[in-house]
Amino acid sequence: MNIFGVGLPEIAVIAGLALIIFGPKRLPEFGRTIGKTLKGLQSASTEFEREIQNAMKEEESANENIVDKEN
Repeated sequence: MNIFGVGLPEIAVIAGLALIIFGPKRLPEFGRTIGKTLKGLQSASTEFEREIQNAMKEEESANENIVDKEN
C-alpha cells in the first residue's frame, strides 16, 4: 500500500507519533479535523479545475468567433 509515496511502515510511524503527541482522547477529534480539511481542499481543487476548464472553453469559443468573422 503506497499513498502519496508513503508506505505502510511510514504511516504506522506517523500514526504512532500522533497517538503519543495528541493522546487517545484527542486523536479522533484530530482525525475529524484533518478529514474535513482534506475534503475542503479537494472541493476547492475540483472547483478550481472546473473554473479553469470553463475559462478555456470560453477562450476557445471567442477564438472561433474571431476566426469566423475573419473568413
